[in-house]
Amino acid sequence: MEEFIIEGGYPLHGEVTPSGNKNAALPLLAACLLTAEPVTLRNVPQIRDVHAMRNLIESLGAVVEELDATTWRITTRELVASHLDPDLCRRIRASILIAGPVVARAGSLRLPPPGGDVIGRRRLDTHILALRALGAKVTYDRVFEIEAKELHGADILLDEASVTATENAVMAAVLAKGETLIRNAASEPHVQEVCQFLNILGANIEGIGSNTLHITGVSQLTGGEFTIGPDLLEVVSYIGAAVVTHGEIRIHNAGVQHLEMIRLIFHRLGVHWQVDGNDLLVPSDQPLVIASDLDGAVPEIKTNVWPAFPTDLMSIAITMATQATGSVLFHDWMFSGRMYFTDKLVGMGARIILCDPYRVLIQGPTQLYGEKLESPDIRAGMALLLAALAAKGTSTIRNVRQIERGYERVDEKLHDLGAKIRRATV
Repeated sequence: MEEFIIEGGYPLHGEVTPSGNKNAALPLLAACLLTAEPVTLRNVPQIRDVHAMRNLIESLGAVVEELDATTWRITTRELVASHLDPDLCRRIRASILIAGPVVARAGSLRLPPPGGDVIGRRRLDTHILALRALGAKVTYDRVFEIEAKELHGADILLDEASVTATENAVMAAVLAKGETLIRNAASEPHVQEVCQFLNILGANIEGIGSNTLHITGVSQLTGGEFTIGPDLLEVVSYIGAAVVTHGEIRIHNAGVQHLEMIRLIFHRLGVHWQVDGNDLLVPSDQPLVIASDLDGAVPEIKTNVWPAFPTDLMSIAITMATQATGSVLFHDWMFSGRMYFTDKLVGMGARIILCDPYRVLIQGPTQLYGEKLESPDIRAGMALLLAALAAKGTSTIRNVRQIERGYERVDEKLHDLGAKIRRATV
């Protein structure tokens, strides 16, 4: 097992470029199964979850050629009948994303249940309801059996604005016969990328970026090329790393057009940055004073569907808040296990009250101290890495595979910014 050893207290300085968006790359790889012609994806992040998805699509007949370090050409001449490896499906939540493309093109699929981070119950009902609306028969007895002789367009009202369920429904609908309307659709930047990619391949999707998608089915898709945008979660993680270490960094190609709500929320924590074209500059002179509500009440930062504050940034924001003056309540109603990592921050010296599984109250600032830590999931692991960078003394973070499921060369990038971090094998 590998671990990171971090000596905290060193301000970060320099420049960093985020990798491609993990949450776009995974459905884009699944979408490549929809066509028999070659598809070229650029800016593919080299992370564990992406390689797991690559293994999944290869087991279904896709041939993946590496044109360079981050450019893959994927060709799926023919989908092959295959019993998917349950262990491989359990590695990533995104294994559910192959359901829509495979059923649309091949008509049937036997899919073991997906895995992913343990952050509370993550229901799959919305996926199944959408596929059934399009004409698929779905049964479940420890394995999903999905079959459809022909998919047909439908008016689908999703019972929640699920990102992956929206992507699955879109990928199935592009080859369905007739018109499909998807209402209460998720509209995150990575959902938009999937829709834009499919249109490049010949799909007919309108309403991209809104909560209502109109899809006219086509008989087949062609090949094409697509460049994956920057990973916004990685961008914000490096903003957090600069803030908690009182450093100053420039983030290239930061996708600044998608950061306005995050900027608004972080401003309430006393965090600011400047925009220079598509670069983002994080200065060292952060106020780090929490802004009370108008009546002097403790402010609440609450997750919600896009374009509101995303759940995947909650852990990063909590760590940042431990270094800001004042009190703030964080509320993530989406996942019942998201907040449990905060006991590790408390062990480092943070003043945090776990109100219930969904809410924590932070009182800052506090001096954090080095500690031996375990990375419980991708986002909490990165939040603990930020805490270690801010801490006095040396921290050890075990199970770094969790962090590396979502962050490419994170130790190298931080080291290049001046962090005292090294990798060790135990």
